[in-house]
Amino acid sequence: MTGSVGWFIVGLVALAIGAEVMVRGGAALAPRLGLSPMLIGLTVVSIGTSLPELAVGVTAALEGSGQLAVGNIAGTNVVNIMFILGLSALMRPLAIEQRTLRLDLPVMAGAAVLLWILAVNGELSRLDGLILVCCAIGYSVMLIRMSRRESPVTLDAYAHAFPPTQQAGEATKQVGTSTLQHLAATLAGIAVVIVGAEWLVDGAVGIAREWGVSDALIGLTIVAIGTSAPELVTTLISTVRGERDIAVGNLLGSSVYNILLILGITCLVPAHGLGLTHNLVWIDIPIMVAASLVCIPIFISGRRVHRAEGAAMVAAYLGYLVFLVSFQA
Repeated sequence: MTGSVGWFIVGLVALAIGAEVMVRGGAALAPRLGLSPMLIGLTVVSIGTSLPELAVGVTAALEGSGQLAVGNIAGTNVVNIMFILGLSALMRPLAIEQRTLRLDLPVMAGAAVLLWILAVNGELSRLDGLILVCCAIGYSVMLIRMSRRESPVTLDAYAHAFPPTQQAGEATKQVGTSTLQHLAATLAGIAVVIVGAEWLVDGAVGIAREWGVSDALIGLTIVAIGTSAPELVTTLISTVRGERDIAVGNLLGSSVYNILLILGITCLVPAHGLGLTHNLVWIDIPIMVAASLVCIPIFISGRRVHRAEGAAMVAAYLGYLVFLVSFQA
C-alpha cells in the first residue's frame, strides 16, 4: 500500500510541475510563432493544462487500464465544470462573454453528448477516437477564425496574464536565445509530465488493486482531482488577478479538448478500443453530460455566475464525490 501511494504522490507532483513548466514555456513561445492571444489562451494553455490527462490516458490504455483513462476524463470534466468553475464564482462573481455563450459553451455540451452517444455500446473504438479527433480539429479551426476578430479587451487581458519577457529594444540574438529557452522549457515540461503520468498510473492501479475497487472509480476520483491541478491553479490565479476571461476560457477549452482530443487520441492507442463498464456508460458519463448541460441556463441567465450559483456547484460536486465513494466503491 505504502509503495503504491508513494508512487501516486510522486507522479502527481511531477504532473503538476511538468504541466506548469510546459504551459508557461508554451504560452511564452506561442507569440513568437505568430499565434494570437485568444488562440493561445484557448488552445496552447487549454491543451497544455490537459496534457496530464493525455499522458495518463495513453499510459493507462497501453497498460490495459482503459477504464481508468475514460474515468479520468469524465471525472476531470466534472471537476473542471462543477468544482473549479464553481469555486472561482464563489470567490468572485463570474461574468460570461458573448464568445463563450456562442462557441465554447455549446461545443463543450455537444462534445459531452457526442461522447455518450459513442459510448452507449459499451466500447470506444478507434473509429470513435477518429471522430473525436476530427471534431477537435474542427473546433480548433473555429477558434483560429474567431481569433482574427479578437477584441482589445482580450488582448489586454492576455498581455497582463502573460507579460512579454522581451523588451522592444532587445537585440535579435537575445530574442532568439529566449525563444530557444522557452522551447527547451516546453519540451522539458512535456518529458516530466510523461514520466509523472507513468508513475501516477502505476500507483493508482496499485491502490485500486489493494483497496479492491475498480480502475474507473480511481480514475473518477483521485486521478481526476490530481490531473485537474493545472486547471485549478490557472483558474484560481486568474481569478485573483481579475483575468476572468482567461479563467473561463481555460476551463471550457480544457473540457472540450479533454473529450475530443485527449480521449480521442487515447482511443486510437489500443487495437481493440477501450472497454467501458456499465457504471461508466449509464452513471458517470451521463453525470458529466448533465454537468455540461446545466451550465447553459446558469451562464445564459444574466450572463453571470453568481456566488450562490458557484456555492451550489461546489456543493453538488462534493455530493457527487460522496455518491461515488458510497455506491460505486
